[in-house]
Amino acid sequence: MSSLSRWLRGPWGVPTVAGALIVAAAVASLSVGVNPFGAGHGEAHAVPTALVVSDVLMVVAALVAGARIVRTAVRALLVKVVAIDLLVSIAAIGALVIGEYWEAAAVTFLFAFGHALEVRTMDRTRSALAELVAVAPDVAVVLRDGTQVEVPAGAVRPGEIVVVKNGAKVPVDGEVTDGTGALDEASITGESIPVEKVAGDRVFAGTVSHGGLLQVRATGVGADTTLARIIHRVEEAQDAKARTQTFMERFSAWYTPGIIVAALVAGLTTGDVVLALTLLVIGCPGALVISIPVAVVAGIGRGARDGTLIKGGDHLETSARISAVALDKTGTLTEGRPVLMDVTVLDDALTRADVLRWAARAEAGSEHPLARPVLDAARAEGLDVPGLPEHTEPVPGKGVVATVEGRRVAVGNLALLAAEAMTHDVAAPEAERLAGLGRTPMVVALDGEVVGVLGVADRVRDDAAEMVARLHANGVRRVVMLTGDARPVAEAVGAAVGVDEVHAALLPEDKLEVVERLRAEGHVVAMVGDGVNDAPALAVADVGVAMGLGGTGVAVETADIALVQDDLLRLPDAIRLARRTVAVMRQNIAVALVTVAVLLAGVFAGGVTMAVGMLVHEASVLLVIANAMRLLRARPAAARVVAAPERELVGA
Repeated sequence: MSSLSRWLRGPWGVPTVAGALIVAAAVASLSVGVNPFGAGHGEAHAVPTALVVSDVLMVVAALVAGARIVRTAVRALLVKVVAIDLLVSIAAIGALVIGEYWEAAAVTFLFAFGHALEVRTMDRTRSALAELVAVAPDVAVVLRDGTQVEVPAGAVRPGEIVVVKNGAKVPVDGEVTDGTGALDEASITGESIPVEKVAGDRVFAGTVSHGGLLQVRATGVGADTTLARIIHRVEEAQDAKARTQTFMERFSAWYTPGIIVAALVAGLTTGDVVLALTLLVIGCPGALVISIPVAVVAGIGRGARDGTLIKGGDHLETSARISAVALDKTGTLTEGRPVLMDVTVLDDALTRADVLRWAARAEAGSEHPLARPVLDAARAEGLDVPGLPEHTEPVPGKGVVATVEGRRVAVGNLALLAAEAMTHDVAAPEAERLAGLGRTPMVVALDGEVVGVLGVADRVRDDAAEMVARLHANGVRRVVMLTGDARPVAEAVGAAVGVDEVHAALLPEDKLEVVERLRAEGHVVAMVGDGVNDAPALAVADVGVAMGLGGTGVAVETADIALVQDDLLRLPDAIRLARRTVAVMRQNIAVALVTVAVLLAGVFAGGVTMAVGMLVHEASVLLVIANAMRLLRARPAAARVVAAPERELVGA
């Protein structure tokens, strides 16, 4: 099929051909000095050949432009749906019957032209999805038996080593095992600056190398990649309908037959067939029907470009009404990577390095999450931590007791001292002081004597305080923090980021209860989390928000919004986008209703013809489309509400 043939079969083929026929008809009429946009000439006497040609061309234009409209109307009737196309079909056929050839051609041409614009607009608003599909890699270079082999990206097996060279797309999700390089991750995270990657870093399919050579162990391939999940999410979201859109479709199902009945009554009452046909054209709710879906698709597309995945129009509308936000602490407000902050020596015979070394030797055999920051700190300070202890005895909920070099070392909380029959008079005040600073205290005892206290802390995210301030600036009335941590630690985080309420020492079901209580108080609640323990609260909230696709699969799938990049400021931006989108919906509905009301008044007052009515109607369609397209424009980042705070460390 030639490119011309393909173009003619596309959305612009019919209006282009019909428009050319109308122009030819106008030229034929003007050649004999007759207004081509008046009534048909079939009833005139001694009609010049040029006018006959003009009428024929107008009729052909109406048939070309109206064929698809009539087919669509008939198909809809077969499934018992009275569509807008039926109004236009009846009006055009009626105009042809009574000799109003120009009116018939104009109405069908304008409707076909409007349809082509709608198709083009919807394609453009879905461009975010098209861009995502375009960045999906086609091939991969895999190391097999020590040889580089080029294979389709979908043929890479989990665990294989993939080579990513300068300028190539990363074909899989994975972890860098060797090499260094810079990757453009804009297609995944929205971040425009290339990110440096070294061994141990995660990479995503669809990102592009801007230098270096990386070897990547594949952890996600084919449909299991982050890019594939994003594409799937956006596809589902753009097809999902908002509540307002569903209401408008139900409204149109009653409104359209009502217009047909009203036009029939007007025609029978006045005996004016042209009036009845004009009412059919004027009453088309096209702008009303297109006003919501084009705004929803544009809003979701803009969000996808910015790294915010919204499941559908319903969730987009709900997000615009958020009045309370519940935030998980660990991994959301904090980085979720505890580090050692304090080493307090309580035995004059030992140094700081001695206390840290004994603690690290004991923790070397522990599986507790707080063992890692102790070991990392010891290695960073050049302390020798060889192998495992001779014996390790985990004490659930309290700590660990180990035999190291023949000596008994205990590391844990104050309850561990009681279990070991040791006094904690010396350790308790220091532990309380560290807890008050937001640290998690870890007491170190050597051969039954307390020798020191360690303070482990999690780092508050740089943008956490600004995120809370922006939420308040965007109309969120209450921002609460939910955490399973002890209250002193939770209070320290809450004070650092500026939340309105702190709920500490919570189990997953307790988080759910807090969210339900907020909803019972009349709030529209968004819950933000990244772990399995957040899933119940995410599910019960009006809007569940998953922090980053690096979060657990349960959290991402349960949530209504997923922030692709692990960036807290995406949350207030998502709420702002939702409110902009809903504002555009309301503006479009107002434009559509006002247009119909003004045209109907103009018909009964006189002066509004069928062609003029369709022209104004299509202009209103263009207006609501143009209004929705504003959502696709990237807005500059909101001004910083607060200065970035110093990076603080709070209890893990």
